[in-house]
Amino acid sequence: MSSNGIRDRVAIVGMGCTRFGEHWSASAEDLLVDAAQEAVSAVDGLERDDVDAYWLGTLGSGQSGLTLSKALALDYKPVTRVENYCATGSEAFRNACYAVASGAYDVVMAVGVEKLKDSGFSGLLRSDPPSDGTAAELSLTAPAAFSLLDPAYCARYGVDPGDMRAAMTHVAWKNHANGALNPRAQFRGGVTKEKVEKAPKVAGRLGVFDCSGVSDGAAAAVIVRAEDALRFTDRPIYVKGLSLAAGPAMGASDSGYDYTSFPEVVRSAQDAFAQAGITDPRHEISFAEVHDCFTPTELILMEDMGFSERGSAWKDSLDGAFQLDGRLPVNPDGGLKSFGHPVGASGLRMLYECWLQFRGEAGERQLPDPRRALTHNLGGRPGSCVSFVSVVGSDLG
Repeated sequence: MSSNGIRDRVAIVGMGCTRFGEHWSASAEDLLVDAAQEAVSAVDGLERDDVDAYWLGTLGSGQSGLTLSKALALDYKPVTRVENYCATGSEAFRNACYAVASGAYDVVMAVGVEKLKDSGFSGLLRSDPPSDGTAAELSLTAPAAFSLLDPAYCARYGVDPGDMRAAMTHVAWKNHANGALNPRAQFRGGVTKEKVEKAPKVAGRLGVFDCSGVSDGAAAAVIVRAEDALRFTDRPIYVKGLSLAAGPAMGASDSGYDYTSFPEVVRSAQDAFAQAGITDPRHEISFAEVHDCFTPTELILMEDMGFSERGSAWKDSLDGAFQLDGRLPVNPDGGLKSFGHPVGASGLRMLYECWLQFRGEAGERQLPDPRRALTHNLGGRPGSCVSFVSVVGSDLG
């Protein structure tokens, strides 16, 4: 898999992000307005009418571009609504970046939103299209599907289940500790490791604290050509690489698939690194925002993206490698564990953390001199998913 990429051709010059949580008194439109207005206000001299086109990412909180144009009272601007499972927000960003890089527009905005709490269900609502019945894994809930990662990993690498349980617990503990430092996170309280391990079970060995929460939220980014970026802000984010990979979705029917890797993640990470000129991600990436939908997912992602050797992410995690003061901080904003997962907003929320970190505005979780960051979204389930990876930087080159 390869692509030409658009390295250093576009830049983010403004971002906005609502607090994620249970917004019972706010509609999807309210959240869109708040995120978009914050993004516009972050750009020197920019008015909403200066934005040429919009990309809206939402799984189920809108069916067309009208969802955004009505909320923002747009004056007949093009609005493209996209959806790509849990990578929906990142997909809005990817398409908006390509539109600017192509020269079609000068200033665009990517916006993501989701209202999940109003549904009355705890989880994502979706309906599967008709099929031939061979996709047996679709009958599993998301926690059940991802719970298979844990025993499969232990079996392949000879990891003691107790050690794996400790590593999964550490992921939850770490991300909640980071989220406790973030005023926009849904869950602001840290949790003890004992509480994680004693929580009610959801599927397999996954307990409540091994699973991301359900929340409402919105986030937005203003994107321009890189050569124009300093006209709008003194600290833009430059896009180095954008990659999306959709797998063949063989899932449980593939006898060669062993639930210890996401091939789509491997391919998208390799492509994004190639675009960005990254040859040693373990040392060239300052921090990463990854799709920690479930605790074992984060561990496997560390290996799929080259941050750990195969079979060693559980040890690296327990050794503190991915904590705020570790060699590669992962999910410094708290991740899905602390924010929940309003599908259309999550990918842009990850980029918002990059925005804050590069500007030195991340408060208590601020990292020293970050230069390159990675964001990652995973949509679907093991053996049948899409994966998005971006590499962004604080400077050109």
